[in-house]
This record gives sequence, C-alpha cells and structure tokens, in this order.
Amino acid sequence: MPAEPARVLVVANRTATSPALLDTIRRRARGGAATFHLLIPAEPRGLHRVVDPEVAGRDEARARLDAALPLLAEATGAPVAGSVGDADPTSAISDALQLQGFDEIVISTLPRRLSGWLRLDLPSKAQGFGLPVVHVELEEPLTLAA
Repeated sequence: MPAEPARVLVVANRTATSPALLDTIRRRARGGAATFHLLIPAEPRGLHRVVDPEVAGRDEARARLDAALPLLAEATGAPVAGSVGDADPTSAISDALQLQGFDEIVISTLPRRLSGWLRLDLPSKAQGFGLPVVHVELEEPLTLAA
C-alpha cells in the first residue's frame, strides 16, 4: 500500500507569489508525493489592528490568496488549497494544524530588515509545533505594482 502524500502547509503573505517561494515549492513537489495548502494570515493595518482585528485585512489576504493559488498549482503540478487565517501568524498556523493537520511547514518571509514575522521569530515558533519547518527568506524586497 503506497504511503499517503505528505501534507505541506505553506505560510506566506506578501511573498506568496515570489519566485523564491515558487522555486522552493516546485523542488518540494519533485521531492516526493505531497499536497499543499497556502495559508495567508490576515493583515489588519492602522487602527483596525485594535478596533476589529478579526475582520480587518481579510479582503487583502483573500486577494493575495486568489493571485497565488494558480501559480502554486503550476509549480506543484496539482491543485493547491488555500485559506485566510488569523492576523497573528502563530495562531493562524496553530488553527490550521488543529483543523486540518499537516506534516511539514514552509514559511516565506520578506528580508530580515523588513519582516515583521522574523521580528516575531515565526520560524522558531513554528518549529515548536514539532514539524519540519523550511524558511524561505527573500533576499530582495518585492517591487509592488502600482
């Protein structure tokens, strides 16, 4: 009986469509049977962080998710599922692990000097869940189209 494919949780936000993440996912897909799920934590800004953090930032995260899923599917050669998670990335990962269960985590961040997730030490916190964690850190900041 063949082994079940590994379930890989991919956690990204502004880097969800970056070449570095897509290359990492492409290599992982070639490395063995796996299914992939993209988790994009919501990103409330300004006063919304305090006033309504549960709701704010979800539309932007959904737009990023919608843009990234086809690119990830192309990189893996199979459909990729996705969801928008809690604004706290550690809580978003915890929720995803409890709801769906995963075998591996890939975290994609901006460069160290720009990354709030690295200031939170998210890759180390994710290792606390007891799963293998791959951290993809962009070397160059993304240029955002106007």
